[in-house]
Amino acid sequence: MNRHERLSKLLDIVGQRERADVEELAAELDVSAATIRRDLDHLAEQQLLARTRGGAVATSIAYDLPLRHKAARHAPEKQRISAAAARLVQPGMVIGLNGGTTTTEVARSLATRPDLGEHGDPGITVVTNALNIANELVVRPHVKIVVTGGVARQQSFELTGPLATHILQEITLDLLFLGVDAIDPEHGAYAHHEGEASINRLMASRAARVVVVADSSKLNRRAFAQICATDTIDTLITNTGVDAEVVQAFEAAGTTVLTA
Repeated sequence: MNRHERLSKLLDIVGQRERADVEELAAELDVSAATIRRDLDHLAEQQLLARTRGGAVATSIAYDLPLRHKAARHAPEKQRISAAAARLVQPGMVIGLNGGTTTTEVARSLATRPDLGEHGDPGITVVTNALNIANELVVRPHVKIVVTGGVARQQSFELTGPLATHILQEITLDLLFLGVDAIDPEHGAYAHHEGEASINRLMASRAARVVVVADSSKLNRRAFAQICATDTIDTLITNTGVDAEVVQAFEAAGTTVLTA
């Protein structure tokens, strides 16, 4: 295993377990503890994790990690959230999906809804700027896929830029499932990257109903670029166990909160 592979593996492990010990990592990867310490120091310098005495933890600050390093975090919660989201979809709807691990799970839940394709024709239309979501849904006969143009970002597989805005200005959505990097009851939804925030904001403006899908680790937080204000978010779907005061704050702002 070369250093690049080892660094990637370390990020995967810390992302999955939230916390990791130097000695355990050294044994698992079959390298010296000194090597692991140097690797963890390097990743901490890149703000991809936080160093602790004797190991590392997944940082509490929501940095823009590549999508595959986010996927394992809170996976059971995201699956429950996505299942609840998919239940809101009715045949004939035009659905918007931006990029992200939770919206990817929503796409998978929609893909396995057999009732959406009962009449033979595409049961729903999905408009997305996420290449990985389009790739997963394009083989589903009950889903018509519309992909925006744009320049792909490696971190999220999302298409951004002027080419992505052109098609979105020409269409309307019945329902947008919006994945976010952070959401705050007072200030709204956020993304780390300003280009993604701009496209996501346009998608939200074209939707009759905006549903944010986000696990509780993203609630009561802000990131770099605002997507939309709280009063434009109709529904928030999050996991059970979320702090009751946070739920009350969103509901006071006019957003319906569903837990799964």
